[in-house]
Amino acid sequence: MSLLRHLLAPVILILGLSPALAQNEDLVRWSVAQRGDTLVFTGNIKDGWHIYSISDPITPAYVTFDTPDGWALDGGLFEKMIPSELDGNKVFFGKGEILQLLSSAKDGARITGTLTWQACNDVMCTPPIDWDFTLYATEVTADQAHRTMIEDPDKADSGKGISIWALILEAILWGFAMLLTPCVFPMVPMTISFFMKGSSSPAAGRFKAFMYGLFIVLLYTVPISIIIGLTWLIGGEVVTADIFNWLATHWLPNIIFFLVFMVFAASFFGAFEITMPSRLVNSSDKKSGNGGLGGIFFLALTLVLVSFSCTGPIVGTVLIKSTQGEFWTPMVTMLAFSVAFALPFTIFALFPSLLKKMKSGSWLNSVKVVLGFIEIALGFKFLSVADQTYHWGLLDREVYLAIWIVVFTMLGFYLLGKLRFKYDEELKHISLGRLILAIIDFAFVVYMIPGMWGAPLKALSGYLPPIETQDFVVWNMAEGQGAPAATAAQSVSRNDYGLSLPHGLDGYFNLDEALEASAKEGKPVFVDITGHGCVNCREMEQRVWSDPRVLETMRNDYTVVALYTDDKSKLPENEWVTTDSGKVLKDIGRVNSLLVRNRFGVNSQPSYVILDSQGNQLLPTYGYNLDTDAFLAFLEAGKKAYKGE
Repeated sequence: MSLLRHLLAPVILILGLSPALAQNEDLVRWSVAQRGDTLVFTGNIKDGWHIYSISDPITPAYVTFDTPDGWALDGGLFEKMIPSELDGNKVFFGKGEILQLLSSAKDGARITGTLTWQACNDVMCTPPIDWDFTLYATEVTADQAHRTMIEDPDKADSGKGISIWALILEAILWGFAMLLTPCVFPMVPMTISFFMKGSSSPAAGRFKAFMYGLFIVLLYTVPISIIIGLTWLIGGEVVTADIFNWLATHWLPNIIFFLVFMVFAASFFGAFEITMPSRLVNSSDKKSGNGGLGGIFFLALTLVLVSFSCTGPIVGTVLIKSTQGEFWTPMVTMLAFSVAFALPFTIFALFPSLLKKMKSGSWLNSVKVVLGFIEIALGFKFLSVADQTYHWGLLDREVYLAIWIVVFTMLGFYLLGKLRFKYDEELKHISLGRLILAIIDFAFVVYMIPGMWGAPLKALSGYLPPIETQDFVVWNMAEGQGAPAATAAQSVSRNDYGLSLPHGLDGYFNLDEALEASAKEGKPVFVDITGHGCVNCREMEQRVWSDPRVLETMRNDYTVVALYTDDKSKLPENEWVTTDSGKVLKDIGRVNSLLVRNRFGVNSQPSYVILDSQGNQLLPTYGYNLDTDAFLAFLEAGKKAYKGE
């Protein structure tokens, strides 16, 4: 209820249900003082109200400091007080404190900035409120820095410690949840098939399964730790998140992943047996013998690389933390995430060795064939990502759907015994299990067929190409009713690279153009930070944006701009961007990726930002959330903030 109350608060305020909130500043009386090398922001909270901690997962309080002049910050914000738990939120009653260390300050240096906070009671919430502050510092030298921490070691660590366990728990939950994402789940059958050959002994099988899990953990944590270390040593300019974007969206890794899936599918169908070359195995691990650890490492590496298009938001968040003064926290969080992520695959790796103890038969080959059909279907996702990113036009939505419909129809016939492969035995009767699977499969096929005419198919939105790529549409996506055939709206941007917005929305693909239009139209700017290879972006568009209330608000009340961070279209030379390190960015994706990292501190998609016509951010960044009412409340709050209400 607290979350719902918080998300609907802007709507309640718009309806004028709380005239008392005209005195929002009276709800929390803020003050700021310097204690040694520490800035302390103290909020005295009115009875019956609470404010949100800087570690709250929904709308945390935060401080924006102006450009330093005669002073410098040391690390990020932290809290000494332990927040209370309220329906999953981290809040303070009565009093709250936010702390910030200074690494240096000249005597009399003017420290200015803005503290953004939000308060709620049992009925409603305020919109985010800005409190501007000015403080004249007393001198802090390098020798004095951290003196307060030495005198009171719990001062800095307590604030971080109260959130570290929450971060670890969240990372563990995300690690398990990643198993069900479109870019991770296809690796399950590949894992089972790889380890199905078994080992010379149960102990060897357990060892290989353990090493598989360990490799996954190391491949996540070691590179991240190196990146964080380099960020701290060099300043973050040499190492960027572009490598992760490259892995997720560049044509080369996506084509490789697509071919790998097709090869595995052919092997599942009995065309050939996949074995690692003995020379490669010997060079990878001379002591591993037949089977070795080389192939296990390759499979773990494939899993990690393939999963980046879904795990990218988590990894991106860790990278952002590493540039905001954190050091150990990102490493610990990534370790927790990778262990949880690797655990199911380790169990799957153990499972085939247990199958050896069971009675073998044709059912085992049937499992492989079924997995082969699934591999074909899911493998096309990688080809689709490359197709969308480079605008090849090979896999429009109807072509993609046609392939899936044929593949799953053939799977249904196989389950009914109408198709047989090389190692299949003749099926004399249909078991109850196969019948149930066939019914589910054919029901899925029937569900997909209307998509050939433009039905949104929201349950598959993360797998399918955008509906804007479909040539033949007779489906009104907003109302779910038949409509004349139509194509996606054309970009109104002067830089037309074949990009389009979902659901026929008009908009821009260049932030400067959107800000210029915003000033003319008198509307706030809705910034959609997105990507062609972003699974969660497609889900948001098809399951949240498609709501008629959301579409009406975005169409009528906002200037919309979509910033694709993975588009490979080349920009004209006058729009190239040179980074501080001298690297020249020449395509839309890299320019936008640098822009959103530097301007909004965002390194993941989808992310949504609301700006005024001067480019000032009006609300905290909004991320992936399939709650339509919450998204609508975000839009309404943005309108209200734009009007200064």
